[in-house]
Amino acid sequence: MVVVMEERASEEQVQHVIAQLVEKGFDVHRSTGQLRSVLGAVGGNRSFDTRLIEVMDGVHEVLRITEPYKLASRTFKPERTTVSFGEFRVGGDEVIVMAGPCSVETDAQISASAAAVRKAGAKVLRGGAFKPRSSPYSFQGLGEEGLRMMRAAADAEGLKVASEVMDVSQIELVARYADILQVGARNMQNYTLLRELGKIRTPVLLKRGISATIEEWLLSAEYVLSGGNTDVILCERGIRTFESYTRNTMDISAIPVVQKLSHLPIVADPSHGTGLRDKVTPMARAAVAAGADGLIIEVHPDPDKALSDGAQSIFPSQFDRLMAELRIIAPAIGRSICLDPVARRGWGT
Repeated sequence: MVVVMEERASEEQVQHVIAQLVEKGFDVHRSTGQLRSVLGAVGGNRSFDTRLIEVMDGVHEVLRITEPYKLASRTFKPERTTVSFGEFRVGGDEVIVMAGPCSVETDAQISASAAAVRKAGAKVLRGGAFKPRSSPYSFQGLGEEGLRMMRAAADAEGLKVASEVMDVSQIELVARYADILQVGARNMQNYTLLRELGKIRTPVLLKRGISATIEEWLLSAEYVLSGGNTDVILCERGIRTFESYTRNTMDISAIPVVQKLSHLPIVADPSHGTGLRDKVTPMARAAVAAGADGLIIEVHPDPDKALSDGAQSIFPSQFDRLMAELRIIAPAIGRSICLDPVARRGWGT
């Protein structure tokens, strides 16, 4: 259930309500808005009489949440969440673009990628050091050496880093180098991993599972939120359908649906969503037009020689052109993209 406090409720009143809920067996999560504090009470007895809380001093109203995802719902937090990392925010007015290769391969490759995406206007360098591959014989990533390369390349260009964590044992290591920890589609329902990510305070980028419904996806986010980590970014990356022409079916409709159901920011991954280089740009444009808070795109200086996912990686020149197009689309829906003056000097070059 959700307890909405009055606008002028004192801190003592809020803490008294929290203490009562805890005494009744609830886990309490507090969200402080501009005017009111909202308390999300999870667990406890389903037959609990909410009137016991309604009559307490400082309480405005008590609402039962019907959605199975409590903390991720709009009922718990009506206003949108913004996830900050450094000076950047996902979920604000600016569309944040994360770009880079599927995998870190060499110093030269990741440095060239970082320079190219930074020049075009990306704010985050994405790249995998640990790669969950369908075949055990495929390139599995460089591990910590890859993370070191990516951090150095990002720092040289003033970028943040997003990289995937595949296992509980990797969290501390990846968090040492990355500003955003990515949970891939194959791990969306790895609840042990999600619970541990809830204990840290590094932003988590949670990709939708290959065959996951939106409700299952939001329930996975709930695992991280319930652990205390409120910095969760959802990522639509396509789902498996009967269509075989594209690698996955990019579900653009998930963007407005999620924004109605949840306060969490959502970004789109058109690279995995289609698996085809020539489809990445049109789907990226569509995602921004649909209201995505950001994009994560695979960009490689020489995709034809990439060690993983070269077919869905675009060339730097294509990425530069895409960013120019997004600067036209974003303002049409009241958003902005690439506000950094250094990146502006690279436009059209």
